[in-house]
Order: sequence, then C-alpha cells, then structure tokens
Amino acid sequence: MKKYKFAIEIGGAYTKIFVKDFGIVLCEPTMVAVEANANGYEIVALGQEAKKLVGKTSENVEIFSPIVNGQVNNYTYLKELLIYFFQKLETKTKKENIIALVNCAIEDKDKVVLKNLLNEIGFREVALVPTVLCSCIGAGKNISSSKTNMVINIGGANTDIAVINMNSIVKGATLGLGGKAVDVALTNSIAYNHGIVLGVGISENLKIEIGSLYSNDTLNMEVTGIDVENKMPRSYIITSNDLLPILEPFYDEIIRAADVTITSLPPEISTDIINNGVLFVGGMSNIIGLDNYLKHNFGYPFKILPDAENVSILGAGKLLDDPELLEKIISNF
Repeated sequence: MKKYKFAIEIGGAYTKIFVKDFGIVLCEPTMVAVEANANGYEIVALGQEAKKLVGKTSENVEIFSPIVNGQVNNYTYLKELLIYFFQKLETKTKKENIIALVNCAIEDKDKVVLKNLLNEIGFREVALVPTVLCSCIGAGKNISSSKTNMVINIGGANTDIAVINMNSIVKGATLGLGGKAVDVALTNSIAYNHGIVLGVGISENLKIEIGSLYSNDTLNMEVTGIDVENKMPRSYIITSNDLLPILEPFYDEIIRAADVTITSLPPEISTDIINNGVLFVGGMSNIIGLDNYLKHNFGYPFKILPDAENVSILGAGKLLDDPELLEKIISNF
C-alpha cells in the first residue's frame, strides 16, 4: 500500500502544505507578481512577498493568483510558485508521494493538469482528494459510515457544498463564491457609496477586522484611499454596517444553494443531515455573526468548526496516517 508524506491545499487565496510527523509547515498567499519587460514577463515576487506588493507597484507589475475558481489558470506560474514553496521547506520532495486537495466538482481534464504539474516538480504519486472529505475527517467524522454528513466549505475563491457517505460524495456542487469576490465587491461598493477607492488588500482587512452579519454591530475602522473626484489621498471611517449589504447577499446565495441541495435528497439522507447537522468550514466561516445569521436563515442544525480555515488540511494530514482509507477514497473519486 502506497505511503504519502505530503498534503497540499492550493487555494485561490492561500496555499497550505502539511508534512507527515510535522503538521502544517507552510501557509502563504497563492500569489505571483510579474513585471513586463522587453522579453515578456519576469517574476519579481512570490507568495507572501508578492502580496506585500499589492497596491505598491508601477502599472507594469501585475499581481495575481494562478488558480481561478479552483482551476489551474496559469500552469507555468503555478509551477514556479510551488517550486518556491517547497524550496522554502528545505525538505526532500523527489520521489515522494503527495495528497492534493481539490474541489468536489473538478473536471477530469483539470485533474490531469494538476497531477502533471506535481509530477513535474518531483512527486512520484499524486492522490487527488476532495477538500470536503478532508474537512469531514478533520472534524472527526467517520466518512466510511453509511450515515450521511454534509459540509459547506466557504473558501477564498469558491464554496463547496457536499453530501458525503461511504467514503464518497453523494451530491456536490462548487459555487464561484469566495472571500476574494467579497473583497472586490467591498472595494466597488465603498468607491460607489463613499467616493473613496481602496486597494483590495485594504478591503480584505476590513472584512477580517470589522466584517459582521449583526445589523447593530458598531465596529469601525479608519482607512486611507484615493478620493474618486480629486484623486488625492483621503481617510475615511468604514463601519460594519457599510459592509453588511455586501456580506448578507453573499451568504444568502450560499444558503439558497444548500437548501436546494438538501431538498433534492431522498428522505433517508435528509434525516441523517438533520441528525448530524451541517458542518461549516473554510476561512469565510469565521465572519462575525455567522452563527446568529444561520439560526435565523438556515433551517437545519449546523456547526461552525473552530479553526475553520485549517480543518481541511488537518484532515488531509490525518489521511497521511491512514493509507487504507486514502485508497478507498481514491477508488471512489
């Protein structure tokens, strides 16, 4: 039975690497900064260093994620980024095996692309495992049971909704809704309603620091952006209520999709979900007030997992110690 040493979650926002016997050893932005020159494009920064450059460079520097909606959007730059990450770990990767977490709706052609990429940077065997299965495992659920579990993973680039039993996904969907879309929507909303243009990085900080689903929240944060009219720097105090019109529709759409998924299931499976509850994981499950929002808008028992942003990669780490379960998952996917 094959043994695996590494697990990797390549998200649209962050990439995480787990090494057997060591735990999570890397968590960095899935970002690349390139500069246009006479010979084409040259990489100027990767990962955390690329994110530091957001909003601080000339127009000929482009900063982006080579992963879009869970798919490899730029093979060459993603390969360079992953090589950089593994070099930082200073650990042998040649001839090792790796688990790669993927969206539940990934297409076969995208599976081939990701496997080829990881093979090219030195890994011998690449096992693709749905992120939602790892979420269940990380939450301590028995995915081999005939009892059904449901997971909603709200990540940086998209949201996975999956119904799971017997080591496989009974029903699953991937929505193009994630934290990065919220950041862009916040930037556009603040520019339109308050006449100040913020960098997407500042909007991300606003979301993390004062984003709230409570309508009476009084959190606020002072930011500096560019005035729309005179193009001069201007400071402005943004409140949680300024963000609420963006956040509420985002979660409304996810809950609508979850409701459609559940109502389409046979009664026996729906009963399991009511008994077991729905697991909420992913970085966007950390938003203030989500618990209260779900109590009023979601008609099923639920649990928001602590350490929601890491539960999936931690579940993959558990799989590294359970090659028998991993083989069953691979055979079903």
